[in-house]
Amino acid sequence: MKMSKGQKGRWILGFTVVATAMAVAGTAFAGMGQPSAWEWTLQQSASPVMDNITWFHNFLLWIISAITIFVLILLIIVAVKFNARTNPVPSKTTHNTLIEVVWTIVPVLVLVCIAVPSFRLLFQELDVPKADLTIKATGKQWYWSYAYPDNGKFEFDSLLVADKAPRLLGVDNEVVVPVNKIIRVQTTAADVIHSFAVPSFGIKIDAIPGRLNETWFKATKEGMYYGQCSELCGKDHAFMPIAIRVVSDQEFATWVEGAKKKFASAPANTYASIGAAAQ
Repeated sequence: MKMSKGQKGRWILGFTVVATAMAVAGTAFAGMGQPSAWEWTLQQSASPVMDNITWFHNFLLWIISAITIFVLILLIIVAVKFNARTNPVPSKTTHNTLIEVVWTIVPVLVLVCIAVPSFRLLFQELDVPKADLTIKATGKQWYWSYAYPDNGKFEFDSLLVADKAPRLLGVDNEVVVPVNKIIRVQTTAADVIHSFAVPSFGIKIDAIPGRLNETWFKATKEGMYYGQCSELCGKDHAFMPIAIRVVSDQEFATWVEGAKKKFASAPANTYASIGAAAQ
């Protein structure tokens, strides 16, 4: 069935409206600290590190787009101006000093422009500032265990709750941290290599058996933020989410007092201990 120009115009307009609506919706839901349907951007930032990651991503996008357009223009010029019909006698030019100098210096300058902010970002990610709170995250097959060494000797397991929203991200015990505080996250693993990743905070670090790695974040907005294990670690790799709830200082202090009673009073009632006893 052949469409008229008016029908084509309405189809294009409708597609544009739907695409724009999905983009706006994706941006709005991204603020929840979790993936959203049809999302094509990075999750909304909630930490200084992620702010810089987003800036660097956009900066690279402009550079890559400019290079791509420039190369495309050159290809079109060559195809149109130097084809066999236009130039039946091909040029035998072998050297052009100016062009060779330009195509050496310009890429070097582009790489320098990319390298400087890249190294600055890497330094910010790896240079852990003085922490207000330390959390130890231990990856296990297939869940996470958390300890708060600064707030008492209690530890708890955090397991996926299948029927809890959001899908495949809801857990029974969430990590709770105060807003606008430097949080140091120490990671290790009890069995195989896992990876602790929370996109809205711009953190991703391996959890390796027998080794203690560390990273940090400073959550600037209260709310729920989600991540996942990002290292293939076995059959249930896709089912070990990370859920972090950012609260005020007062709420955090209240939660700590409750957690001490809930977890420290019965340290044997963890998922791992129950499983070992069952065997």
